[in-house]
Amino acid sequence: MKAMSDDTQPAAVRARGIVKSFGTGDTQVTVLKGIDLDVYLGELLLLVGESGGGKTTLLSAIAGILDIDEGDIDVFGVPLSTLPAGKRTTFRGQTMGFIYQQFNLLPVLTAAENVAVPLLIQKAARPEALHRARIMLDRVGLGDRAEFLPKNLSGGQQQRVAIARALVNEPRLLICDEPTAALDGPNGQKIMELLREVGRSPDRCVIVVTHDSRIFHFGDRMANLTDGRIVGIERIKQEGTA
Repeated sequence: MKAMSDDTQPAAVRARGIVKSFGTGDTQVTVLKGIDLDVYLGELLLLVGESGGGKTTLLSAIAGILDIDEGDIDVFGVPLSTLPAGKRTTFRGQTMGFIYQQFNLLPVLTAAENVAVPLLIQKAARPEALHRARIMLDRVGLGDRAEFLPKNLSGGQQQRVAIARALVNEPRLLICDEPTAALDGPNGQKIMELLREVGRSPDRCVIVVTHDSRIFHFGDRMANLTDGRIVGIERIKQEGTA
């Protein structure tokens, strides 16, 4: 896999020399071993590689959820290391959306209420938040499930609720960890079309960790993270291009 970059594009995420270890002494394990990575505005970047290679750790570092041992990460020109914990949390809430492998839905809230949570945290009025949540649920094919509790939804439906929640506040950076893992083929394709639409916005970008080869064609570039290192980045040929 040939590494490549494009210095003419603005970088939404710029990571340099990222090192992260867990444990101490004889039990210490270095998970990230000097990662350099740019994620550009207007793109969907796929992050692939073997299980345990460090993909989820890298996502957590880019999100500012996990402190790194060495290196620098800038997100939209903001060095995360310069932000105190409280301001980092605020910055994350204002600029990022997350789709996790675990759905993390609140069991006592309806689908619409779960999707509205990011808006309510940002002080949106409850009626407006619920209105926008229902619109987003309709976009992921769950408009008729807005008032259902998570326990009354299938695993795939819960995943789509989680995706709607991540998208509802129109984040500039969308971080996705195996977003199609719980979805069948048609629903996975529908969700990736939506994520591809987000990634095409000139002031937004999407990072997707995946093992699902069925969705590779939705990406603009693919970075291979193996044993804590980026071993190559390739541009993905889009359908209809030469």
